[in-house]
Amino acid sequence: MQLTRFTDYSVRVLLHVGARDEGDLSSIAEIAQTYDISRNHLMKVVQDLGQAGFLDTVRGRNGGLRLGRPADEITVGQIVRHTETSFQLVDCTTCIVAPACTLPRVFNEATQAFLAVLDRYTLADALVRRDDLRHIFGNFAPPAERRELT
Repeated sequence: MQLTRFTDYSVRVLLHVGARDEGDLSSIAEIAQTYDISRNHLMKVVQDLGQAGFLDTVRGRNGGLRLGRPADEITVGQIVRHTETSFQLVDCTTCIVAPACTLPRVFNEATQAFLAVLDRYTLADALVRRDDLRHIFGNFAPPAERRELT
């Protein structure tokens, strides 16, 4: 199974925002620059994550993004279920053996096992090496310095 780019970007945004100290905000421009991703595409991702409650978006001059709830309350499974539109591994609807085939049940079981594993891990688990992530992300400039960079 391959996850969509939308899911990939959603996880990247949540990792970036989650690596910050509590109360600090991230900007779409900062995240786009870090990952070399289009700002326009990230705006769609952020809007979706905000509507789903994964992110809080703060408007205004000193606005930005922060997690909508604690990282240990956000499972990877929740993120993937929210961002993926289909978990169908194979489209069996047009197959001539579909009425007698048991593989759709096997594929469904495999998908459920995949999601069960993702449900065991939280965003906090992915942020265990927060200091390393901060180093990779550039140690996060304070908000005043960030505004001067953009």
